Amino acid sequence: MKLSPSWGRWPRLGLLTFQLFVLASTCFPLVSCNWKYKSRPDLSPPTLNITIPASAETAPGYIFIAPYSGVPWSEATAHGPLQPGPYIFTSSGELIWSGFGYVSGWAANFQVARWEGKEVLFAFEGTRNGHGHSHGHVKILDERYETVKEVRGGNHELVDLHEFHVVDEKTALVESYHPLPYDLRPYGANEESQWIVDARFWELDIETGRVIFEWRSLDHVLPDESIQPISSLKLGTGHNSSDAIDYFHINSVDRDAQHNYLISGRQTSTIYKINGTTGEIIWRLGGKNSNFKLGSGVEFSFQHHARYISADEDTEVISLFDNSGALLPKGKTGTISSGKLLLLNTKTWTVTLLQAFPTPPNSNIFAFSQGNTQILPNGNAFTNWGSGGAITEHSANGTVLFHAFLESGELWKNGDVQNYRGFRYEWKGFPTEEIAVVALKDGESRKGTAIYGERVLLGEEERKAFETEFLVRGGKEWERFVVEAVGGEGEVLRKSKVVKSAEYVYPFAPGGGDFVERIKDLAGQQVLVGDSEEL
Repeated sequence: MKLSPSWGRWPRLGLLTFQLFVLASTCFPLVSCNWKYKSRPDLSPPTLNITIPASAETAPGYIFIAPYSGVPWSEATAHGPLQPGPYIFTSSGELIWSGFGYVSGWAANFQVARWEGKEVLFAFEGTRNGHGHSHGHVKILDERYETVKEVRGGNHELVDLHEFHVVDEKTALVESYHPLPYDLRPYGANEESQWIVDARFWELDIETGRVIFEWRSLDHVLPDESIQPISSLKLGTGHNSSDAIDYFHINSVDRDAQHNYLISGRQTSTIYKINGTTGEIIWRLGGKNSNFKLGSGVEFSFQHHARYISADEDTEVISLFDNSGALLPKGKTGTISSGKLLLLNTKTWTVTLLQAFPTPPNSNIFAFSQGNTQILPNGNAFTNWGSGGAITEHSANGTVLFHAFLESGELWKNGDVQNYRGFRYEWKGFPTEEIAVVALKDGESRKGTAIYGERVLLGEEERKAFETEFLVRGGKEWERFVVEAVGGEGEVLRKSKVVKSAEYVYPFAPGGGDFVERIKDLAGQQVLVGDSEEL
């Protein structure tokens, strides 16, 4: 019989007679659609298809993503994540934690942040429409994976998925899309198109929800600043509040040490610096009304995830993800998407490309939407390709160190697997879930006398993966098992419930033979131990 636990990272695994001990660390498990994790058949996580493995130069930490299927799922074309949600993986593609069930509805923007002196997880939770707008709140989980806070927008508004950024460990930057009636005839719209989206962001006190700062796009940016003509109807018909014209589409907010804000407007293809006291625009980068002269390789369009990196008296360094345009009046601004690190000089009003982070050779990923570039503490850049369905890590000089597609390497071509943002973080968690265990008989059942008595230690096994397998051999057929997770100093960390052994059967697969097929080539019992949360 085989034992396999899906637990995190404790050093070894032990079993006993009727009962079984396992040492493993905690991970909240998932199982793929082919029953990859036998101890949790209720879960179906995505899979990383790694094409460039991580190396010693890859930054430490885990991969944080929330992939989803870009097209409606159907039985006939089963692909993409069957259970979209927030996930944590190692660089080797091993599952560490699944947030499916912890974060309901449509999940996005899954990250680690520091709040009130402690590391926490957060993710958007809500709904999403065809325009990429969403309505919901941000859920914050502690190191035990328990919900400790739900954050909504200012003035009782629902927040959008595009931004939740913690600053100074106390406040958060959030935004929303607010439809309202507006006279758009001066901008080429007809009388029926009189609804527009006012892009808004707030800085909020996370604990109390108090609004510290509020900004509204229509107070400072006119509709004709959109790259797309209002009359084109590509931004919405404007006929009602559900299809209001999204002329700005705010998708990121950051704040500097002087409490000024950096925001990104996708539909204006512009980065704005906002005065943190008056709300006035200090400067524009890109778009129709840029204050800067753009150097070679700087031009961008439909960008995402603008972030402050550093600043001094006359210069600022920012990063952004350049989608490289789509549906622009004059075509794309580039043939592929890329992350970019830019140096802005506010004395000469010039911008220099410090480094680009393109897709790996021969991949040529074009992200029509979404995406982000995270500058890591060691100087590497971690880029998520949004609608391109992939993630890449580069060194500071642009060398590709790691690359993986989310699910099949072919699915991204059709937009079947997408991920709004992806990140790499170091993280430690202390889950409270018990170990999940299943004991499966791999051989033909043998008749014999049941044995009862004291517990017998069947063995120990170091944790191998999300689910660890232990093969019990010998002449006796054990009936009940229990597993314990044991720490490095021999302390019992968690104990499973007692489980009974069961026959190991294969689910039906087209062309795979009978619905139930028993394994006859192994003389043993398999105990599969799994479940719990993550590291």
